[in-house]
Amino acid sequence: MATEAKGEGSGLSFDPMSQFIVKPLFGGDTVAFYTLTNVTLWLALAILAVIGLLVLTTSKRAMVPSRGQSVAELAYGFVYKMVEDVTGKDGIKYFPYIMTLFMFILCANFLGLIPMSFTTTSHIAVTAVMGFGVFIAVTILGFVKNGASFLSLFWVESAPLFLRPILAVIELISYFVRPVSHSIRLAGNMMAGHAVLKVFAGFAQVTAVAPIAIFGVVAIYGLEVLVSFIQAYVFTILTCVYLKDALHPHH
Repeated sequence: MATEAKGEGSGLSFDPMSQFIVKPLFGGDTVAFYTLTNVTLWLALAILAVIGLLVLTTSKRAMVPSRGQSVAELAYGFVYKMVEDVTGKDGIKYFPYIMTLFMFILCANFLGLIPMSFTTTSHIAVTAVMGFGVFIAVTILGFVKNGASFLSLFWVESAPLFLRPILAVIELISYFVRPVSHSIRLAGNMMAGHAVLKVFAGFAQVTAVAPIAIFGVVAIYGLEVLVSFIQAYVFTILTCVYLKDALHPHH
C-alpha cells in the first residue's frame, strides 16, 4: 500500500490504483502463467500464515493454551458454530473446506494491511477462483445428494401456480449470478478500501491538510481492519447458505 505521490507545481498527483498492479518478483515486464509475481508471493505468505496459526500453534495442544493456540481455537469454534447453525448437522462433514476458506481469506486480508504489501483478495482473479469453486462444488453436491429433486430449489411451491414458472426463471438466474456476486463483493470491498486509504495517504503529504489526512488514514485503517474480518465472514456464511441449499433444497 505504498503511496506514490509527487507534487506538480501547486497540485498533487498520485495513482491510488498502482498498488493493485501485478509485477514480476525478479524484474521484467512480461507476466506469464509461470511467472513469480507479487501476487504469488503474498498468496504463499497467506497460506503459510494459515499453516502457522492452525497447525504450528496447536501442535502441542497444551492444557493451558498459548496465545496462538487460543486464537486458533477461537477461530475453530467460531466457524464450527457458523457451519452447524446454518447448514445443520449434515453440513459438519464439510467444515474443513469452509474453515480453510475462512482462514485463507482472513489471513490474506490482514496481510494486505501491512504497509508495502499486496492485497491478493482485491483481485477478481483470486476471488473468482474461490467463488466459482464454491458454486461448482455445491451444485455437484446438490445433484449427488438429491438427484433431479435438487431442481425443486427453483420451484416455489408456496407461490400461486401461475407465478411459479416466472419465479423459477428468476430463481435460476439468481442462482447462476451467485458466484459472480460472491467473488465481486470481496474483491470490490478490499480494492475500494485500500484505494481510499492510499488517497488519504497521498494528501497527508500536503502541509495544509496533513493533520486531517493523517486522521483520515488512521480512521480508515481501523475501518479496514474491521472490513477485513467482515468480508471473510460474509464470504464464509454465504458459502454455508449455498451448502444448505445443496443439502436441503426443499427447505
